[in-house]
Amino acid sequence: MPTVHVSLAHRSYDIQIGSGLLETTARHCQAWCGLDTPGSALMVTDSHLTDLHAAVVLANLQQNGWTVGQHVLEAGEPSKSLEVAATIFDALVDLPADRQTLVIAVGGGVVGDAAGFAAATYARGIRYVQVPTTLLAQVDSSVGGKVAVNHRQAKNLIGAFHQPTGVLIDTATLETLPERDYRSGLAEVIKYGVILDADFFTYLEQHSDELNRRDPDVLAHVVARSCELKAEIVEQDERETTGVRAVLNYGHTFAHAHETLAGYGELLHGEAVAIGMIQASRLAERLDRISPEVTERQVQLLTAVGLPVTPPDGPGTDEILARMKLDKKTTAGQLRFVLPSRMGHVELVEDVAEELVRQLV
Repeated sequence: MPTVHVSLAHRSYDIQIGSGLLETTARHCQAWCGLDTPGSALMVTDSHLTDLHAAVVLANLQQNGWTVGQHVLEAGEPSKSLEVAATIFDALVDLPADRQTLVIAVGGGVVGDAAGFAAATYARGIRYVQVPTTLLAQVDSSVGGKVAVNHRQAKNLIGAFHQPTGVLIDTATLETLPERDYRSGLAEVIKYGVILDADFFTYLEQHSDELNRRDPDVLAHVVARSCELKAEIVEQDERETTGVRAVLNYGHTFAHAHETLAGYGELLHGEAVAIGMIQASRLAERLDRISPEVTERQVQLLTAVGLPVTPPDGPGTDEILARMKLDKKTTAGQLRFVLPSRMGHVELVEDVAEELVRQLV
């Protein structure tokens, strides 16, 4: 089983990757928390998983002597809200939880973000473990300690940096993932190739058929390499203060605007990221930072795995720009973009003429 270590001094943790790991949840949680005996936990999951992966985790915890409660969120992006986070707080109070209680997030990015946000703020911060069951969560949101809920005006606007105690990735969960959700996760995988690893991008191009078939060996490599790349960035810039971590937001300035305006959940995060990557790449072309070939390779690979590359019809340019200016990289109302300079390398670019952006959106 591959293990990826995230080195962050006393906040360091391991990402354990393998098939069939859900049935080892209790053992890993006890080891990661340094407990001699089983502890107490609140498992947070969603309504699609209570009879599936969450049931396996809950049974494993109970069989191994943990005191565990279960809190179920409605599946979907609307559950990333302050109102839903308040129900997690209520469940922790009812448990009752103390400073040693562990929050275990079993599900996709919505569950991980909402449960992580609750863990970051309950009793000024308690431990939590990520058990991501979607590709998107396994390669992106479960790693790095960004936890948040949405504001009605902007995605992930209310949040914190709160590193997990550990991340348990069972790649077998991808076998039951709905097709659209699976393809959505591939957008973040492809992003890593564009921003950090040109050889990885080439590997994805060469194995697009295997990705479409969900080949277990290819997926194991893809998940592990994605986690390694993200860990390297998080270790350099944990709280996004130096600009290094900003590279992970390639395409996201465009994507979050499209995702929010479409209505949370209407356009999946990975679908929006795919669209945003192409818009960012075309912006880089217009700034003479890259050749059209760099954009075309992205278009071809995203299309090959069934992801959209053009924005949906709907909101006008002014509305999209207004949402983009709520992006967390914006400074004093000025948009900043993560743009490629070659395949495998991106940079944070300021002073982009608004007219160029208008032409793209």
